[in-house]
Amino acid sequence: MASPCTGSSGLTLFALVAGLFAVFCVTRPDVSPSLVCLVVVAALVSLWLRGLRQRDAGSERRVCALVLGDIGRSPRMQYHTLSLSRHGYDVTFVGFSDSKPHQDVLREEKIRIVPIAEVNGVRVGPKLLTYVTKVIVQCLQLFSVLLRMELQSHILLQNPPGLPSIAVAWLVCVLRGSRLIIDWHNYGYTIMALSHGQSHPVVRLAKWYEHFFGPLATHNLCVTNAMKDDLQKNWGIKATTLYDKPASIFRETPLKLQHELFMRLANTYPQFQHTGSEDVESEAERSIFSVRDLTDDSVTLRKERPALLVSSTSWTEDEDFSVLLKALKEYEGFIKDGASLPSLVCAITGKGPQKEHYRKLIDSLHLEHVKICTPWLEAEDYPVLLGSADLGVCLHKSSSGLDLPMKVVDMFGCCLPVCAIQFNCLHELVKDKENGLIFTDSQELAEQLKSLLSEFPSSEGRLGSFRRNLRTNRGQRWEDNWDQNVLPLITAHR
Repeated sequence: MASPCTGSSGLTLFALVAGLFAVFCVTRPDVSPSLVCLVVVAALVSLWLRGLRQRDAGSERRVCALVLGDIGRSPRMQYHTLSLSRHGYDVTFVGFSDSKPHQDVLREEKIRIVPIAEVNGVRVGPKLLTYVTKVIVQCLQLFSVLLRMELQSHILLQNPPGLPSIAVAWLVCVLRGSRLIIDWHNYGYTIMALSHGQSHPVVRLAKWYEHFFGPLATHNLCVTNAMKDDLQKNWGIKATTLYDKPASIFRETPLKLQHELFMRLANTYPQFQHTGSEDVESEAERSIFSVRDLTDDSVTLRKERPALLVSSTSWTEDEDFSVLLKALKEYEGFIKDGASLPSLVCAITGKGPQKEHYRKLIDSLHLEHVKICTPWLEAEDYPVLLGSADLGVCLHKSSSGLDLPMKVVDMFGCCLPVCAIQFNCLHELVKDKENGLIFTDSQELAEQLKSLLSEFPSSEGRLGSFRRNLRTNRGQRWEDNWDQNVLPLITAHR
């Protein structure tokens, strides 16, 4: 891509020449009026383009972070904006505003959130017409937003979803002399194929679209080395691997904060309420997991507490939660058959299209020793819950086999051991029998739960060993990882 200064100079020269030519044409009666109009229009367009590229002292310190999705449910993009602001960049964060982002994002003066509305196509006629009109409206919406904002040095775009945002962002970068960075979380067409099938015309179109527009970006980021290799081999795209790393907010939760969270959740979810038969003294405040002594404000965990199992999901096709529900039903059977195992409270967090479907399945189980709830947590409470849990479960199966579940990254940041379902590149994150266990079906998961929780709440068993390994091998945090891999791309053209 030509440098911004060179592009602006060329447009200025073109506008000057076009203007002089228009004056010359007007003074010559034998020149066609349509030709004069064409030249005038060309001159006006060139002046408009010059205005789009007009740079000021702050242009190189402005970046647009764009996600055609819910900002509050896009943690990686939130981390990008915080890292950019930490280095003095003014960030315009564009996306849907369905959920509240983390308070650090809201408090940061250098981050300005520009909400966009989720649009729908026409609701009559075939589904293809609905989809096409939705894409057209989204194109117009994104063009309007991106062209009206101050000139940005870069547009940092999350993909997926990339249709139509990749094409729109690329064209805006061409018009304005900005640089496009695509952060590949997965392939959009493989996600669409889960519900439509690989041979569906829309899936084939989406695949062509990503193949065509992806290589036009100035820089590319991706989430695994497997995706990096695939982008290079099959797409001709050279990408930088930026592994998801836990932000500093993900850590083991002190007992007092655990208790405060349990009591807040108990107000809404009975699974967290104290139901024991022991005497409830007025000097104590109790949840099902913890006790706070009101005389000295000390907090302890109840000896007979259940184990807290946590999972998170977007409730989409790439996560089959029936696997977990079947495993929990088998775990219930172990207890009824006399196994010495703790009761379970299973908290499954998140929002998504299949949530109601699974809630009905959960309600139909009628388990006695396993209690399941599906809370939606504020951004500040989610890391506190992970840091309070005993075991995490991940059911993410990558549609492409090339991305990794960020939820596991967050769990590891809280030193929370994980049971994760097997897929191609999972080994880049989960080390089987070292920081967690990998399973293939519900029966294997049930056996793993039985094995890991057989000595609960003692910290001497396998579960405690995994947690100690995670404490020892914390690795990089997001901030250092970002500074090492992304900052050089942002500053390379300054």
